[in-house]
Amino acid sequence: MSKTLELIFENMEGRAVRLTLESPVEPADPVLISQVMDEIIAKNVFDSSGGDLVRKRGARIVDRYVEEIELMS
Repeated sequence: MSKTLELIFENMEGRAVRLTLESPVEPADPVLISQVMDEIIAKNVFDSSGGDLVRKRGARIVDRYVEEIELMS
């Protein structure tokens, strides 16, 4: 199993931009996450093809389970 924290922003063109962080601390702290996202926007830390990040859209923890299938030769 693999968990990630997705920070979802909106750029100047109105498109969603996702920043993904592996192995998030749980339980997630919504206040801290919101503060960090505000700081990312204020400091213009990341660039996107649609311009600067201008607004928070949301955040979520994504839990992914992958099961390998052994193929017969």
